[in-house]
Amino acid sequence: MYSDEDLLPLSALQHFLFCERQCALIHVEQLWAENLYTTEGEILHARAHSGSREARPVKKTEFGMPIRSLALGLSGKTDAVEYGADGAILVVEYKRGRPKQGSADEVQLCAQAMCLEEMRGVPVKEGALYYGKTRRRTPVLFDDALRELTRVTAEKLHKLVDAGLTPPPVYVSAKCSRCSLLRLCMPKKLSKSVSVDRYLSRVLKEEASE
Repeated sequence: MYSDEDLLPLSALQHFLFCERQCALIHVEQLWAENLYTTEGEILHARAHSGSREARPVKKTEFGMPIRSLALGLSGKTDAVEYGADGAILVVEYKRGRPKQGSADEVQLCAQAMCLEEMRGVPVKEGALYYGKTRRRTPVLFDDALRELTRVTAEKLHKLVDAGLTPPPVYVSAKCSRCSLLRLCMPKKLSKSVSVDRYLSRVLKEEASE
């Protein structure tokens, strides 16, 4: 169980699964940079995080709800939480692009559901990812496998941040070309061998001081 002082942003889960170096640059070295993708994402989330509510005949929607989980050690805000007439809770996350490979989006959404369950004491069985490019929702079932992946990812995230070490750069065109931290990361410019040597040296020094 984590304390309030140990809580990390929910968004860090997606950063971690996308690229551990990017995650460390943001959450260990406190670096950030904007690009077209981050700006579009902020615009899409602006309304969701306004904290407003909508009431409709079949459901109520709450935007920008603060959430946290001491079990996962995470905190943040939901984009939208929908309450059905039957009492079911649906958590919704807005994404600027299209559905992508990997489970980063699903893990981030599942973490939100687990936060709500811990706070409200009620089950949240499913959610949805709304993608701006397709203008469609992708349903997500919070099954045992996804919940376990979310717990494991949260644990690894805390270990990365607690270690305070930034992994060496590895250039992957499909990822690096879309990353707002490309110029700060410099994966092409930095030598792999030198970066690995420096990283291992820091790890050994850290272990020796323990």
